[in-house]
Amino acid sequence: MLFLARMLLMGLHFILAGVLGLLLGLCRPFNPDNSRLCARLYSLPALCLLRLRVKTDVKSLFTQEQACVVIANHQSNYDLYVLGRVVPPRTVSIGKKSLKWVPFFGQLYWLAGNVLIDRGNARKAKQAMLETTETLRNRDTSIWVFPEGTRNLGKGLLPFKKGAFQMAIAAGVPIVPVCVSSYAGRLRLNSWNSGRVLISSLPAIPTAGMTMDDLPLLMQRCQELMQQCIGQLDQQLAKA
Repeated sequence: MLFLARMLLMGLHFILAGVLGLLLGLCRPFNPDNSRLCARLYSLPALCLLRLRVKTDVKSLFTQEQACVVIANHQSNYDLYVLGRVVPPRTVSIGKKSLKWVPFFGQLYWLAGNVLIDRGNARKAKQAMLETTETLRNRDTSIWVFPEGTRNLGKGLLPFKKGAFQMAIAAGVPIVPVCVSSYAGRLRLNSWNSGRVLISSLPAIPTAGMTMDDLPLLMQRCQELMQQCIGQLDQQLAKA
């Protein structure tokens, strides 16, 4: 019964947040800080409705003095609510072009200045990546990417795709990994308290001076650091 009530309230919240976010986007279209505000709009009420406790340690994410590429593990659709509370100022994300057609959410996602990529069209996808590189270099705007490219369902990191790391090297900006404890499939949505999630950001990894020859080692380093951090977060929750 509690699960059904929660899902109904979450559905209503999704629509309301979408409408408010769309109005914000229409008032100041493509402002790069729209993403942060819309993320909070979705996240904070949802975490209260779910009674999901999220503890964060993301100092390195909010003390960046220049644009960066933020990479995070992608577990489920609930990432919108879990990670929405830690999106830093002037940060946009990369998403599938098909998101544009999701009622309310898709339109505000586009108006928030996020980058929509047609993954089925290599030429357009490459052009979008070049635009994000220019954004990182010249517009004081960071890019948030899920380097796995799809949801891992809380079963461990999937192999990383190259795009985020190519952007960082091309723009010469640091990479900031954000790690979320494994929660997908473990939420108790029919209980009063749905569970606990830990979020931690790692120190920035510089890419200045790197070339594409450094790409494989950079990807491997980031994946190993994130896997280790996620394991530590899971251990903390297990001991609590």
